[in-house]
Amino acid sequence: MRRAAIGLFLLAPWAPECSWGGFPLTDFPFVVAFLAPLYGGAAVLIREVARRAGRGWPTIVLLAAAFGFVQAGLVDQSLLNPDFLDDTEFRDLATAAQATVLPGLGISVEQVLDYVGNHIVLSICAPIAIVESMVGPPRRHTPWLGWPGLVVVALFYLGGSLLIYADTAGGDAFTPSAGQVAVVVAVILALVGAAVAIRRRPPTVRSGQRAPVHPLAVGGLVALAHLASWPASGWAGVALRLAVAALVVAAVIVWSRRPGWGQAHVLAAWGAGLVVAAGTAYLVPTYAPAPAHLALASDIAISLVTAALLGAAAWRLHRQSQARQSGAGQPEPRQAEPGQRVAS
Repeated sequence: MRRAAIGLFLLAPWAPECSWGGFPLTDFPFVVAFLAPLYGGAAVLIREVARRAGRGWPTIVLLAAAFGFVQAGLVDQSLLNPDFLDDTEFRDLATAAQATVLPGLGISVEQVLDYVGNHIVLSICAPIAIVESMVGPPRRHTPWLGWPGLVVVALFYLGGSLLIYADTAGGDAFTPSAGQVAVVVAVILALVGAAVAIRRRPPTVRSGQRAPVHPLAVGGLVALAHLASWPASGWAGVALRLAVAALVVAAVIVWSRRPGWGQAHVLAAWGAGLVVAAGTAYLVPTYAPAPAHLALASDIAISLVTAALLGAAAWRLHRQSQARQSGAGQPEPRQAEPGQRVAS
């Protein structure tokens, strides 16, 4: 399964950095090559740790959030440095985000939701969901690398983090305060601790409940949540985004306990964020000004790549479902992650 790990290693940097239109098409290969050790290393390590421990998506999400705070708080320090985006086309958004700064910390809650939220959805969870959908069910929730491979990936991640730190935070005049670093480290440790302590066995799924929701309905709800909170700003925007996120998480948890919930639903839920990012790419500028024709070509390329990734993953799941039905003459059973039981 090394090919799956390599695919995740390469997809993880493209999804958070290129899918929303921050870079022109001509920069895609450089962005992926430069950031793969950082984003790809993190995605592979998080997935391998969670799957080796027999954990599911709650653990992956918590570890992804921890990675988001490591990246934005300690590596590039974009969460702590108010001038981080001054030389980009997003300086006005960064200035507006200062309206939600926590007194005494200099950390914008709006930027926490932006940066850490994007790392959860685009850097880690969407790539994992896509690549796991591409592999066969027997290997979907099992480790893909041995210990030598994990050591190599960990070294890649460490080297990538040091490289990004030297390229961004290490070269800035900005120095975070001891209080800022302490808060970020405390949050990281709390998230990792929660990921370790979370229950190994998800709630029992019982038959006889209502029919499962269609995967497209799951993806549609998640996409609407992204779109509903996208234009919001200030403390009112923060409250709206948190409320919408809580409602969507609650709905997904309830739906996931119904019989029939499977990988197609997981793909739809996490893929929705990628679809929204690709759609909004037409509305946002690149970090540095780009010619109009190149910007449009880049946005079209993003749409095509996103459609190809999600389409290929969905097609693989459809073929796997057909093979199971034709082989056993039974409908596709509900997929259970390690440690999960399905009761009748």
